[in-house]
Amino acid sequence: MSKVLIIDDEEKLRQLMARIVSLEGFTVYEAGNAKAGLKILDKEDIAVVLSDVKLPDANGVELTLEIKQKHPEVEIIVLTAYGNIPDGIKAIKNGAFDYLVKGNDNDRIIPLLHKAIEKAHLQKRIAELEQKIERKIGFDTILGESKIIQQAIELARKVSATDTIVLLTGETGTGKEVFAQAIHQASTRKDKAFVALNCAALGKDILESELFGYKAGAFTGAVKDKKGLLEEANNGILFLDEIGEMNIDLQAKLLRVLENGEFIKLGDTKTHKVNVRIIAATNRNLLDESEKGNFRSDLYYRLSVFQIQLPSLNERVKDIPLLSKFFIQQSSRNTNKRITGASSEFIEALKQHTWKGNIRELKNVIERAAIICNGEELSVDDLPFEFQNYLPNSNPQSAFLLSGIERLHIQRVLNYTNGNKTEAAKLMGIGTATLYRKLDEYKMQ
Repeated sequence: MSKVLIIDDEEKLRQLMARIVSLEGFTVYEAGNAKAGLKILDKEDIAVVLSDVKLPDANGVELTLEIKQKHPEVEIIVLTAYGNIPDGIKAIKNGAFDYLVKGNDNDRIIPLLHKAIEKAHLQKRIAELEQKIERKIGFDTILGESKIIQQAIELARKVSATDTIVLLTGETGTGKEVFAQAIHQASTRKDKAFVALNCAALGKDILESELFGYKAGAFTGAVKDKKGLLEEANNGILFLDEIGEMNIDLQAKLLRVLENGEFIKLGDTKTHKVNVRIIAATNRNLLDESEKGNFRSDLYYRLSVFQIQLPSLNERVKDIPLLSKFFIQQSSRNTNKRITGASSEFIEALKQHTWKGNIRELKNVIERAAIICNGEELSVDDLPFEFQNYLPNSNPQSAFLLSGIERLHIQRVLNYTNGNKTEAAKLMGIGTATLYRKLDEYKMQ
């Protein structure tokens, strides 16, 4: 329920207005002066203030400015006497939503109040989203207590405040884009654009047009000028993921941008200037690639001014429980299930696994486990087959025994049927009695 504050020293008028507003379903607070009104604003989540211009201890026009400075999400409607319309106009310049003339605008009060409430809610939602985005991509949201990830975070924090080019290296799935976004958020360019481009996802010609843009007529289908991502990221940050996959001809053009901030669009003869900070990422060894002739050595040395190696998940096993807890909470929301955690055997199996896909693979494994989980806690039965080798006290050869494979298959089918044994038996092509016998044999009852 939206909250409205009425500030007016005329008690009878204030109470009448409070009655009218409360009949619309709003919660109403009253104050006879500015000081009392500001105290209420500090304590309550007020959406709209209705304030008289003439107050015993303040001028409503100046009060509007003070409220907007302390509570920018609050909308203010100023109440002015007949003949004092200029006060209302000044109040709007100070941030008021609108003004009403006492006695003349009674029919406007409720419609105007609803509009102000709507705007206040929208402003609050925008503020919440901005805070959510900032939390999502800040360094504080990068999970990990191991020394190796903390060292990488510390390096990234230090370079954030500069305009230095950064090269993020590491295996696939180690969180290079997350680091790039965190650097952007902590930089002086955080209010400017962050533009990401995956160099491995596009062919040479498309990548060139996306990166540099083109003039109308540059090629068939180019009917009008198009800005490239370099222009879109002007004064901000351009994140070039998988830069090791970039065609060597385009590497020369990118080098020119890094050296003097200049580039030429496709089909154009004019040089364009940009002020862009580059953050690049790769899972390749670019020095090796340059020695093989696959990557320009001059570009490599230009990019590697400040290099941060992101550790693989296998190097930070200590962080698996913490990361798992986060992904379990996320998967619980995404699957609309109440999953509160995971068994110790489940976590131990994760810690023993070789993570070729790193954090991205861990997230996918937990999301899959959450989908097939029947209880409130993830168990080893919810893990893929290849994890069964890592169960505590298990024989590594047991995963290859026919009985072990059969047990896992039965469990998967039961997960698929949500525990419906009759349907599970039908899907496996066996009788229900046979299924019950096997459940008893494998102690799965």
